[in-house]
Amino acid sequence: MAAYEGQQSSFGELTASADLSSKQYHFVKLSAATTVTVCAAITDKPIGVLQNNPESGGQAIVTTHGLSKLVADGTIAAGNILGTSADGQGDAIAAGTDTTVYVAGQAIGAASAGETFTAFINITNARAA
Repeated sequence: MAAYEGQQSSFGELTASADLSSKQYHFVKLSAATTVTVCAAITDKPIGVLQNNPESGGQAIVTTHGLSKLVADGTIAAGNILGTSADGQGDAIAAGTDTTVYVAGQAIGAASAGETFTAFINITNARAA
């Protein structure tokens, strides 16, 4: 099944602090007040998934909760708990094994590295303990 999106809680009052034109459907984090950039470490705290492709200074639309497309960093199976990879892609994480990563959602679909899949995004800022 192709990746799809559903009902979401998103906000568009954020600004891209860098060129994010190639980072649609990647996890982003706050870089300063009201600005976002792509997550760059597995320990970054995602604020949501970027829904558009803004250039630096452009409006960034970010989903914090709901069904979203997400780019896979590696092999993703339906049901995997998700966090960010070092390049903002969705990555499967094992709760209890790495308490330095943040749980950001759950895979609804499956994917291989670089593919777009469906994920339930639920940003809670909870660690994977």
